Amino acid sequence: MMSQITNEGFVLGCSAIGAGLALIAGIGPGIGQGIAAGYGASAVGRNPGAKGDIMSTMLLGQAVAETTGLYGLVVGMILMFANPLIGRL
Repeated sequence: MMSQITNEGFVLGCSAIGAGLALIAGIGPGIGQGIAAGYGASAVGRNPGAKGDIMSTMLLGQAVAETTGLYGLVVGMILMFANPLIGRL
């Protein structure tokens, strides 16, 4: 016997899939920050006198890269817990 999928169940299921896809956005910043930290450490190893400039530039770049991961997290949290799509049914 087949059961019917309600509109609310369908929206909740699609929201869960969308939230999972949104959280995949955390992979890119993680890889990018790891690469930036590696290049920063390499640059400090080659020129220890420029450590302050290298570190500040690297941290600024990592902060900018992290925003995409945070946006994905916010979208995922909204879809899972605040779900504005349920009100549209």
